Amino acid sequence: MSEEVKMPQMGESIAEGTIVKWLKHVGDSVKRDEPLFEISTDKVDAEIPAPTSGVLSEIKVQEGETVPVNTVVAVINGAGAAASAAKPVTEAPAPSKSEPAPPKTEAPPAQAAAPPPPPPPAPKAAAPPPPAPPQDGGGASKEELRRTRSSPVVRKIAEEHGVDISQIEGTGIGGRVTKQDILGFVEGTKAEVRPQATAPTAAAQPASGQPSHAAPRPPEPLRAPAPPQTEAGPQPFADGDRVEIEPMSIMRRRIAERMVESRHISAHVTSFMEVDFNGTAKLRESLKADFERDGVKLTYMPFIIKAVIEGIKKWPSLNSSLWGDQIVYKKDINVGVAVALDWGLIVPVIRGADEKSLLGLARAVNDLGDRARKKQLKPDEVQGGTFTITNPGSFGGWAGTPIINQPQVAILGVGVIKKRPVVIDDAIAIRQIGVFGLSFDHRIIDGAVADQFLATVRDVIEAADYTS
Repeated sequence: MSEEVKMPQMGESIAEGTIVKWLKHVGDSVKRDEPLFEISTDKVDAEIPAPTSGVLSEIKVQEGETVPVNTVVAVINGAGAAASAAKPVTEAPAPSKSEPAPPKTEAPPAQAAAPPPPPPPAPKAAAPPPPAPPQDGGGASKEELRRTRSSPVVRKIAEEHGVDISQIEGTGIGGRVTKQDILGFVEGTKAEVRPQATAPTAAAQPASGQPSHAAPRPPEPLRAPAPPQTEAGPQPFADGDRVEIEPMSIMRRRIAERMVESRHISAHVTSFMEVDFNGTAKLRESLKADFERDGVKLTYMPFIIKAVIEGIKKWPSLNSSLWGDQIVYKKDINVGVAVALDWGLIVPVIRGADEKSLLGLARAVNDLGDRARKKQLKPDEVQGGTFTITNPGSFGGWAGTPIINQPQVAILGVGVIKKRPVVIDDAIAIRQIGVFGLSFDHRIIDGAVADQFLATVRDVIEAADYTS
């Protein structure tokens, strides 16, 4: 008996996933709950376990391919079905009963002429055309091709702007149309149309010459320009140079897109401040043994989170976001802590951080960090953050200018905490000193507010008072 392996639903807002790596090959034995393949979604990378024990008899979706959730990606045969597992990976799946069988490959293509393809949709259509019927050769319909070359977000943007995705040259894997592709196309179309409306009445008069009875459109809220298209450009090396070229991983491409997008959205400014960790360092040493008995490793991060929470309570604009020309102040304090991985970076979120004790924060930091490295995070554990902390100091970095994690308005970079000579009361003393770098969105946070927030965080850490 065989069982189908499907692309899992990793979250309510996730409609598709990309096969990053198969951990088993056709013919391999697998056990129930044993990692079978790795996937990457818009939210998180994860290892997917086998739903049953048996032999992996067929792989239907190859590495690098993106498919909707619930798509069959593989087949596992039960015990004793090793013979069927020898089926080659490239073998075409048998047609379902609801589909016509494809023509035999021996027949020359010219014997049966395919019907002409349906005409392309009008450029301003409010919705995409209905799916075209399959061709005689068993090829995918135009709607299927559109879906395999775009994500639900891209298709939604296309529908809103009446754009035919098939007209856009995608820069994603396998020619997929990315969010940047569709936004760049839309912005380019607007740029071409805008110069035509030179007179104030031109935009108000419809093309038919009839007066318009529609109500005037309200002014659009402030929004950032779409990030530029990423192009390969001229070859950055000469023929004969000793180079090695490899494609960016899915996570690396996603990080690149989000970082460029953030730089185009927010007016980034970074302020720095030295922080004396001497009192907190002593407190940490006194608590380490108790925390270890509870199975928790105590780092500086829980103390920093506690201090950040006090800063947010005093300066709530640091825990907000911009919605058009309106500021949205978040009542929940959900702190994201960046975790460096061998293959990229991910930011799991501690929800309700202000409601946790020092021990609770330490547990959450350890748990989320461990599961991030094991690819065991759930999608809802990497979204909903309201403020982010990143720690370049864990690798010895003195300070950094981190990029804001959208749609947040600030991110705190923690430099290395180490003993340094400082002047205290006209005397030189050795103290545990760290440097904080706060990147903030200058559209809604002024430098004075950012520095006062940093001063509050600094005062909490230097006082080593975390009882609140």
